[in-house]
Amino acid sequence: MSNLSKLEFVALDISGKNYLSWVLDADIHFTAKGLGDSIIEGNNTLSQDKAKAIIFLRHHLNENPKVEYLTVKDPLELWVGLKGRYDHLKATVLPMARYEWMHLRLQDYKTVIEYNFVVF
Repeated sequence: MSNLSKLEFVALDISGKNYLSWVLDADIHFTAKGLGDSIIEGNNTLSQDKAKAIIFLRHHLNENPKVEYLTVKDPLELWVGLKGRYDHLKATVLPMARYEWMHLRLQDYKTVIEYNFVVF
């Protein structure tokens, strides 16, 4: 059965390839919805806001991570767990993407879409 409600942004993939963009999108949406404090250490967030935040996070996870973190009820705990699992990509993927962006050579590809496919 497909998701009945529309996602605000792409769900986090099991491989974590889209973690960097996902975490930025999630943070922006949390701030916009007034739930940004629920993923900050030592917060005094109401249980109702925590529930909204955990629902939002789970809604934007792929099926495998969603099942893996099924018993987590605190959005901060889920946020930290995902960060521990995928945050290393900042040290591995981001420098390579920056290098390739700085040395962009479109003449090697027929279209920009083809180049983006190779980079991402």
